Amino acid sequence: MSASSGGNAKDASRAEDFKRATAGALRALAQQDDVQVAFQPGPHGLAGKRARLPLPTRALPPAEMAKLRGAADSIALRLRHHDDAIHNARMPARREARDVYDALEQARVEVLGSQHMEGVAANLDARLAEECEAEGYDRMTRKDQMPVEAALALLARERMSGQKAPAAARPVLDLWRGSLGERAEAALDEMARDQADQSQFARAARRLLAAMDLAEAEADAEPEQGEGGEEGSEQSGEQDNTPDSEGQSQSDAESMLGAQPEDMEGEAADDEGAEDAEEDLAAAEGEDRPGGPQPRRDTLLPDNENLYRPYTRAFDEEIAAEDLCDAEELTRLRQQLDQQLQNLQGVVAKLANRLQRRLLAQQTRAWDFDLDEGLLDAGRLARVVVNPLLALSYKRERDTEFRDTVVTLLIDNSGSMRGRPITVAAMCGDILARTLERCAVKVEVLGFTTRAWKGGQSRERWVTDGKPRNPGRLNDLRHIIYKAADAPWRRARKNLGLMLREGLLKENIDGEALLWAYRRLLARSEHRRILMVISDGAPVDDSTLSVNPGNYLEKHLREVIRDIESRELVELIAIGIGHDVTRYYRRAVTIVDAEELGGTMMKKLAELFDEDEAAAWARASIERAPLVA
Repeated sequence: MSASSGGNAKDASRAEDFKRATAGALRALAQQDDVQVAFQPGPHGLAGKRARLPLPTRALPPAEMAKLRGAADSIALRLRHHDDAIHNARMPARREARDVYDALEQARVEVLGSQHMEGVAANLDARLAEECEAEGYDRMTRKDQMPVEAALALLARERMSGQKAPAAARPVLDLWRGSLGERAEAALDEMARDQADQSQFARAARRLLAAMDLAEAEADAEPEQGEGGEEGSEQSGEQDNTPDSEGQSQSDAESMLGAQPEDMEGEAADDEGAEDAEEDLAAAEGEDRPGGPQPRRDTLLPDNENLYRPYTRAFDEEIAAEDLCDAEELTRLRQQLDQQLQNLQGVVAKLANRLQRRLLAQQTRAWDFDLDEGLLDAGRLARVVVNPLLALSYKRERDTEFRDTVVTLLIDNSGSMRGRPITVAAMCGDILARTLERCAVKVEVLGFTTRAWKGGQSRERWVTDGKPRNPGRLNDLRHIIYKAADAPWRRARKNLGLMLREGLLKENIDGEALLWAYRRLLARSEHRRILMVISDGAPVDDSTLSVNPGNYLEKHLREVIRDIESRELVELIAIGIGHDVTRYYRRAVTIVDAEELGGTMMKKLAELFDEDEAAAWARASIERAPLVA
């Protein structure tokens, strides 16, 4: 007990020393002693003079240390080589263009800052390689699978540094290279040549965006940054009067939540007046735009404004299926489900029987023979009768190593699943639960959707509160428990028919649903936990995405998946119906037709249990192997 306590104290002290050293190195590299460094759960980020780094574990493995150092160096180089005023002056209006513009600038500061510091370059390379693997770039086979901001940033980084991109990203980047065009290639060359001059680099970045049809081209006669001439003022005024195509109010570029007018070079007072005029116009037209007090342009939003969060959890719902409708309706829905899937049930049942035989075979007890002690082996008594000089043979029964297991099936209950996909998913969940229950494997079936279309009471509260900026998730979650892990299949059978209920399927916020299912699994006592996700698309909630960045929900989903897979407490697997989920999940498969769902589910579960059996045999072989002197 004392040795364990001493080890924990030593690990904690080591982690604290590492945090102090990392924070000191960040300030020294940034050449700014007043930077505040906080270690918190979640991704790294920067807001003003406050840097946020991921919270390290006590064990501090080398890979984690390299990743954290890379994040710290990335922030430090942005503080040292980046000017917000220059960056914001050429900020494009479209959200997708802003994401690319920001990614290009981050690539510039990292390349520029690591040219003469080998240690910094090594840290950044390690972080970039880890991110490329985590994003699943090595599994991408089509150009459109890679986000445009990631592709262009990596290509610009290659051009500026002269070094190849991480190995995981090279195959999909090759698909991008052949489709850029001469104008984009020329812009990349210009960015590489002017990487030390942020103003000229920003001009070249805008040319790249124009070549990729992501933003309008800038006027050639535009004055340079810092020339407060009359022409520049007129242009700024003209841009300020242009309505924002995204329907977003202007905000600081660091927040990535509002649209910025192109080529803004007017005075701050004129900017604020234009913003007020746009907000008044939006209110008169009844648009859903963030209101409330506007932030000053010379200040950054607090770091927690950039984190994913719900505006309120007061209206979220976790509910059992039987509580959403009466028993009579559940019975009718279950009958409807059985009638629709009479043909499919036979096919899936055969596959389920194969899975059941595999699992039962793994749990069958085995015997060790020809032992010196144990139970008398009656089958070998004939040898003793024939030759009395032979010794008696004994046997001993042993249990095969089959860990107690719980499986959670998390089903997307969004509107896009309506029809055949949700019907097949309900039946496959039913058959899977029945099959695994026979094999003493606990099964939980969960669903996730929202309580309303385009926002519910959460959005109403946001509107009542004056539409404050950066609200986060703006819809009411509905998480449904169709079958709890400890509930027998015969009692939960009717609940699965609820998926066919008209009006149940609405929008999907996958990240929070995945966290919900994951936490339920962690509360279980079983030694092995498997989480299988079935979805047909990326997370979508119009209410949330209308006042947040376009990748707000998707980014959160990626962060949740990365955290679950890195902790390795739960085995996560995903099945996409007509939607490529391999770019999110490390272990995933995509099917084209919903009819393939049953067979794919059984196949993937069989593979998981086969892997476990192989590992068990390997451990047993090592234990039985004779020691070599």
